[in-house]
Amino acid sequence: MADKIKVTIDGQSVEVEPGTTILNAARQIGGDIVPPAMCYYSKLKGSGGKCRTCLVKVAQGSEKDPRPMPKLVASCQTQVMDGMVVENTTSPEVLEARKGVVEMLLINHPLDCPVCDQAGECDLQNLSFEHGASNSRYEFERRTFDKVDIGDKIQLHMNRCILCYRCVYTADQITEGRVHGVLNRGDQSEISTYISAAIDNDFSGNVIDVCPVGALTDKTFRFKNRVWFTKPVDAHRDCDHEKCSGKVVLWYKGEDVLRVTARKDQYGEVESFICNTCRFDKKATADWTIEGPRKIEDTSVISSNHYEMAHPLPVIEKNEVLIEANKKMFHKKIK
Repeated sequence: MADKIKVTIDGQSVEVEPGTTILNAARQIGGDIVPPAMCYYSKLKGSGGKCRTCLVKVAQGSEKDPRPMPKLVASCQTQVMDGMVVENTTSPEVLEARKGVVEMLLINHPLDCPVCDQAGECDLQNLSFEHGASNSRYEFERRTFDKVDIGDKIQLHMNRCILCYRCVYTADQITEGRVHGVLNRGDQSEISTYISAAIDNDFSGNVIDVCPVGALTDKTFRFKNRVWFTKPVDAHRDCDHEKCSGKVVLWYKGEDVLRVTARKDQYGEVESFICNTCRFDKKATADWTIEGPRKIEDTSVISSNHYEMAHPLPVIEKNEVLIEANKKMFHKKIK
């Protein structure tokens, strides 16, 4: 077994396996030093290197060759070397470059968050808030596209697409036959199906989960509710599909399940893919084994309408607490 190698990122050191990228080394440390990533997806082979939001500065290449790398590098594609020193949030050069990258991503992507179904769980929304410039230098007309249904339950809105390729890799690697991809080249590139074919396979809904923006949305959930008005709950079921984990998040509004999604980790990546049957056809509580409330980061807007008790009270005790609270409220009103 090869010896681990040491890398220092923003003053914090970690030992990792040879072949680890700077981005994944930063994820092992965690916290604010982790570079953002819009195209990289750890579960998809070939992803990364396209959006350039994860650029970092290598101030020291290694102990053997301490010279800095001449340019900023994509942390999702650059492997660490023993003794490497990396600057991310501590480098003004990186922060300025990241601001320019965000400005580039927003050339064609409209900041129409108030009417976008992805609002509240959009990586680009967070990125533009944290690293974006206050205005754009782009003076030309934006590219515009009509909304297209690429299946009976998936809608594509190319106006919002940033060409991260995640949906293409997902369809290529977890389905039996991919029928969509990136057509044309340069500034004419767009996500589309071949000869207007519909995306129709048992795992097509996963392209919705991997999309970091509002370009691919669930038609069964569109405009039904805002995500921060819903209650996310972990649940699972025994699914017949071999590749489906059956582990999901149910998004409740009252007693109704408005949508079903795969579970995501702290970096917004799907923990395990689910089939369309679980996603679209099982929207009754009786279909699932409920595990409990989904843990939501305090920094997420979803947490504004979500809470969980650290020590749930027994049912009888809960009722007694509620009765006492109602009594106090009643007597207070009378007084």
